[in-house]
Amino acid sequence: MSGWKDNIRQVVPYVPGEQPKIKNIVKLNTNECPYPPSPAVEKAVADYAKSDLRKYPSIACAELKDALKKTYPVTDDMLFLGNGSDEVLALCFMTFFNSEKPVLFPDITYSFYDVWCDLYNIKYKRVPLNENFEIVPEDYFVENGGIVIANPNAPTSIFMPLESIENILSRNRDVIVIIDEAYIDFGGSSAVSLLEKYDNLVVVQTFSKSRALAGMRVGYAMAGKELVDALEAVKNSFNSYTLNSLSQAAAAAAANDIDYWQDCCNKIKATRQRLIKELDALGFDTLPSSANFIFTANKNIDAKSLFEYLREKGIVVRYFNKPRINDRLRITIGTDEEVNRLLDEIKNYIKR
Repeated sequence: MSGWKDNIRQVVPYVPGEQPKIKNIVKLNTNECPYPPSPAVEKAVADYAKSDLRKYPSIACAELKDALKKTYPVTDDMLFLGNGSDEVLALCFMTFFNSEKPVLFPDITYSFYDVWCDLYNIKYKRVPLNENFEIVPEDYFVENGGIVIANPNAPTSIFMPLESIENILSRNRDVIVIIDEAYIDFGGSSAVSLLEKYDNLVVVQTFSKSRALAGMRVGYAMAGKELVDALEAVKNSFNSYTLNSLSQAAAAAAANDIDYWQDCCNKIKATRQRLIKELDALGFDTLPSSANFIFTANKNIDAKSLFEYLREKGIVVRYFNKPRINDRLRITIGTDEEVNRLLDEIKNYIKR
């Protein structure tokens, strides 16, 4: 009598990093910015909250697009905005990956990619990273239905040079290549510079990391007009008002405050280098990071045990119980004070 159960879509959902309610927590598990948003954001949100919120938000997002154009060499018709880069990426998958050929992405990468493929019935293939956890461009010189690459990659934190991305683009002109740049502001050069040359390129970025607006859910894609028009058509067939008014106001204010944004990125990069240096002295092997997190291991320390110990001490990092990476921890770069506390507890663990 329960035949309706046969018609329910069955998917294994993405599992985000936990948001624990621990007193005096040092939260280094979800790659959030350790610093508050630009002071201009608070004012923008307060001002807009006093205005007419009974009306639907702007579909054009003109103010936010104007702010983004100060940083990136794009025009209005090259910008697509959405409710966090996750929604933007999901709409990209829905719009661009409709071939019978498999979409390609690394075997160790953002674990939402295969979830979207399963959700939308998209064929896919995971391409193994090499022994150094690097993407090998030549592995993508095969027939496929599209390519998705996080650059810098997550959780490995490694940046792939633009030359390698261009090699992949040039060998795959008949499919869409998405470069997911959630962490690009912490190291490396954006593939936005390749948009003029490659009409099959989509670059996706977010305000959640370097702009400190994870709670506002603002993401965007940059691509040629034809691809943006296709995204808009799919979005408007689903929900025309994906980006709320307060998020638009906050993101525009953050994007306009370029000096504050760059200062936060510089502080995070400096703390990252200090953390890597001090972990090296403790016998850790840390992959070269271009992100706001590191991926590290110590051959003399069980990663899961250290993860559990740190959690007991009120420090939450990320452990992945998956092949090839279950000996490593992903650690978000916090403030200097948070990193000092982390290092103290790691030293205490080693002394036990």
